[in-house]
Amino acid sequence: MLRLAAAAALALSLAAAPALAADGAQLFNMQCKMCHGGSPMGPSLAGVAGQKIGEGTFAFSPALKNKEGVWTDANLDAFLKSPTTFAPGTKMMISVPNDENRAALVAYIKTLK
Repeated sequence: MLRLAAAAALALSLAAAPALAADGAQLFNMQCKMCHGGSPMGPSLAGVAGQKIGEGTFAFSPALKNKEGVWTDANLDAFLKSPTTFAPGTKMMISVPNDENRAALVAYIKTLK
């Protein structure tokens, strides 16, 4: 019985991933695209998941250039939750306080190539 429940939970979580990314796409288009969709105000987020933090051709703040690590799900989540706490001195001032919205945005960002 436990195996059946675990299998069902896994199937639901795998099925939810594309839906979560679709929700994230909608949020991105409403809240993020103005700066991260070809504007010089923010970097493109294509390929950012798994990339070293602060790496790329964009003029990142020293706060991000000097930040250790890569853009993992946890780091993306922490940055979106509170950019200035994650990287004091960052240029990004917009936060995403809602846990579900951040999860959807992270899922979407991971689809950008």
